[in-house]
Amino acid sequence: MTDHSEHRQQSLTTATEARGLEALISRAARAGKGAAPVERWNPDFCGDLDMEIKADGTWFYLGTPIGRMPLVQLFSSVLRKDADGRTYLVTPVERVGIRVADAPFIAVEMDVSGSGDAQIITFRTNVGDVVEAGPERPLRFVDESETGGLKPYVLVRGRLEALVARPVMYELVGHGEEIEIGGKTMFAVRSKGAVFPIMPADQLKRLSA
Repeated sequence: MTDHSEHRQQSLTTATEARGLEALISRAARAGKGAAPVERWNPDFCGDLDMEIKADGTWFYLGTPIGRMPLVQLFSSVLRKDADGRTYLVTPVERVGIRVADAPFIAVEMDVSGSGDAQIITFRTNVGDVVEAGPERPLRFVDESETGGLKPYVLVRGRLEALVARPVMYELVGHGEEIEIGGKTMFAVRSKGAVFPIMPADQLKRLSA
């Protein structure tokens, strides 16, 4: 049992070498498309990997951008963010930590269909996920007071979110409307019957003045 555990630990630490990374890739690979059932897997933690997802969604390994999109998509399919706030690559036999500067995904395109309560806002991420915002995939808006900016996020799966790219954010805000929520008039957007407040309507008016 000890030998097996030590071997698995060693297999992840050697992922800092090219052959080690290839081994990790082979273990992450799976049949079919879409995200792997990482929420059902409970492997041991095997250490951290020198891999980072930058704020613009670019993946780096050993300080070098990963230029192969199929490889990025493969890794993204085995991502999981746990209750400890950390993000991991998870396979049935191992869990390794990686660094994420902001959100692991970027929403690079959106589509709006329907209107009113029947309106649906759909996002496409930089790694190919298609997400319909709604009760199960909520939108949240973070007000960056230090920059005066607004950062929208949409839940993709599990605890993993996509940051809505700035051009897409402007398009999203263009579908906003004033809606009364809890007795307060809010500027908000609707999708799949859910209402997502962006900011108080009077705050928006002050910013637009």
